[in-house]
Amino acid sequence: MIGNHPKRRKDKYNPYKICENNGRYYLSFKDGQEVRHDMEIEKELFDAFNRFELDDLSILNEWDRHIEHFEQTEQSLNRRASNKAESVEEVALHNIECEELYRAIAALTETQQRRLKLYYFRDLTYRQIADREGCSVSAVGGSIYAAIENIKKFLE
Repeated sequence: MIGNHPKRRKDKYNPYKICENNGRYYLSFKDGQEVRHDMEIEKELFDAFNRFELDDLSILNEWDRHIEHFEQTEQSLNRRASNKAESVEEVALHNIECEELYRAIAALTETQQRRLKLYYFRDLTYRQIADREGCSVSAVGGSIYAAIENIKKFLE
């Protein structure tokens, strides 16, 4: 494929390349049998692929800049272990906050409590909770949203 394609870093799982040549837009990729395919595409599709690549690049850059990357070594583990322990005041404040949160959850309706716990503590999706309880996904979402709003009001 000949043409001007954006020179940018891509995720290693990105299976295609896009390029523009004399006002025409092209997409190139390899299929599962490693056969390369080149095809002309509309500008709108080219723009969509281009936006996707830019979004993907943004995610890659955020990963590089803001996500902690390190190797666990004996030295790093020792450094973490030697960090100063929490003070009695910090532990007490943490316990008070946890108790307030438990009281706020206890003040919810039984349905809200159950769905909130399934979603946040059992890592079930809205769909899984809805299937388990024989209701709609929107009913589950509404219950969880209402539970969060009630907890916020309780904690104010």
